[in-house]
Amino acid sequence: MTPTKLICDLFGHNYRVTKKVTNHVSEYTCKCCKKQLTTNSNGTLTELTPKRQEINYALERLYNGRMMRSQRKSNNSPAY
Repeated sequence: MTPTKLICDLFGHNYRVTKKVTNHVSEYTCKCCKKQLTTNSNGTLTELTPKRQEINYALERLYNGRMMRSQRKSNNSPAY
């Protein structure tokens, strides 16, 4: 057993947000053992698998596109 794994087993993981996908979805990594988690559709943390990484990537692209269109609309609307 590695020392970092032992620390996480004794004291719990020390997760940090490594990527903010949307306002409701983020990716987390343990500072000690580098275990990765993400927020699932229910809002709970689940292991970050390659499939979930793909889902998060697609979700981020859709979210960013929608935010860009929203900002363009608000900038182009006439001020009354």
